[in-house]
Amino acid sequence: MTSATPTVPELDDDPFDHAVLADPYEYHRRLREAGPVVWLPAHGYYVIGRFAEVRAALLDWETFVSGRGAGLTDFAHEEPWRPPSLLLEADPPDHTVVRTAMNSVITPRAVRALRKTFEPVAERLADELVARGRFDAVTDVAEVYPLEVFPDAVGLPREGREHLLTYGSLALNAFGPRNDLLAAALAAAGPAQEWVDTHCRREELAPTGLGVELWAAADRGEISEQQAPLLVRSLLTAGVDTTVTGLGNTLYALARHPEAWARLHADPRLAKFAFDEALRWESPIQNFFRTTSADTEVGGVPVPAGAKVQLSLGSANRDPRHWGADAEVFDLDRSASGHVGFGMGVHQCVGQPIARLEAELVLTALARRVARLELDGTPVPKLNNTLKVWSSVPIAVEAA
Repeated sequence: MTSATPTVPELDDDPFDHAVLADPYEYHRRLREAGPVVWLPAHGYYVIGRFAEVRAALLDWETFVSGRGAGLTDFAHEEPWRPPSLLLEADPPDHTVVRTAMNSVITPRAVRALRKTFEPVAERLADELVARGRFDAVTDVAEVYPLEVFPDAVGLPREGREHLLTYGSLALNAFGPRNDLLAAALAAAGPAQEWVDTHCRREELAPTGLGVELWAAADRGEISEQQAPLLVRSLLTAGVDTTVTGLGNTLYALARHPEAWARLHADPRLAKFAFDEALRWESPIQNFFRTTSADTEVGGVPVPAGAKVQLSLGSANRDPRHWGADAEVFDLDRSASGHVGFGMGVHQCVGQPIARLEAELVLTALARRVARLELDGTPVPKLNNTLKVWSSVPIAVEAA
């Protein structure tokens, strides 16, 4: 275990304690107040919780490298549980090659084309939900809509796509320690891993779609045939987990704030702003790790080379030093577009445009139909080493 530099403040908190995972915000306040970078003896790593320092580290990929793992595991000393992600766990120039290939597939033109097929599904789902009057924002919306539309866009079959949720839970739990959450995810994920690995192959994908377009990049020599299935795998993670969690968290935020829903109903064009503010206020991805490639400083505090550093995106997105005294308030008037909920810099979430499209379509469809939306019971957290996510958010609606 790495030792802390004597001048670094310490906290006794364990970010992976179940109570903290369920409600991290009091820990985040202590973290930000303790200093620009803090040492956590519980797991033997550094953590950054203030916005300016988190953003700077995300942009400085040469010092805060991803190639040694975006989780707690250091690939220089431990074997990863799966082949490392070519997008999340690689650095330029290798990362640049695969990111360029992915960007050639998820283009603005491609996202505009997806709108034509995604929108009717959102409209139909909204009709069904409003007719019911009560539904669960997670199990009836967030886990339903993305799995209805996104696998079609990739070129996956309908049968078995529920495995994507199980696989995503494992992938994101694996960024944390080897705790009970990871053990449970590993125990449940065998069939899901097999299904995902199988359906990243060229012969398993539909003849049209984002998946086969990545294989076409291999045919053109832009990436290798070994990289193609790994990029399809990254596409599935990038296009499902962020959207499912982000959509559920947004509906939770709006249900907690009926006055915000009333404004969205009055002007459904606010859907994009509501999604961004929810990503800031209740960030789906709470943290990612980096490893320092050289001795460095964070806010004037020394951090040695070879140190694991956790970047607390969730804490940064509520830092009053950047967002003001009302940072912990959900506010549709806030300009939240600079949040780090999707990361920042070369490793910013590649599936972001698709996540934004899906959220906009669902929120807009509901806003047009629902005059009142509020909680209809107690939300139930779902514990995950990386995500701030709900397993249930019961909602009641009143039709317009």
